[in-house]
Amino acid sequence: MSDLLSIDPKKSALLLMDFQNFVLDNFVARDAADKAIDNASTLLEASRAASMLTIHVNVGFRPGYPEISSRNKLFTMLKGSGLVTPGSEATKIHSKLAALETEPVVVKHRIGAFSGTDLERILRAQEIDTLILAGVTTSGVVLSTARQAFDLDFNLVVAGDACVDSEEQIHAVLLEKVISQQALIASSAQLEADLG
Repeated sequence: MSDLLSIDPKKSALLLMDFQNFVLDNFVARDAADKAIDNASTLLEASRAASMLTIHVNVGFRPGYPEISSRNKLFTMLKGSGLVTPGSEATKIHSKLAALETEPVVVKHRIGAFSGTDLERILRAQEIDTLILAGVTTSGVVLSTARQAFDLDFNLVVAGDACVDSEEQIHAVLLEKVISQQALIASSAQLEADLG
């Protein structure tokens, strides 16, 4: 890992994306989700130990869902299902990855972490140039965020084993064939060693 990219904790940020109960319980297999949570937890501990900025990115809406267009099939389905009821237990971050008071939580209303949020402002204010991405799902928030971050000229590392998708094949193809064109793919253990 060090030979490929040396992570400077002062100029890097860990983005933990959509590790919310409703996503983990409804969009990925439980055993795969548990592995991704454990690996993300390893990254979170390493990030905190290195005093690196950690940002939690969540899906969230106001009461009445004014952010959801009837033309958006996914979010209309979520609204109708009750899975994203504002303030509910389902929308909370998994307990193993809960944010500290000093760790920003960015709330998004679409798939990508940058879409309509203040994420870029936080990163620029902190002079961050490298992002480490982990999240659920690989075909959703990870792919969308990686593409946007690449276009915004961030160095990118994706913790492949701290991401998960509804199907292992989709996850593997996206990491190996698509996301790897813009980002370094590493394991949580490699990143922990690099940060340590």
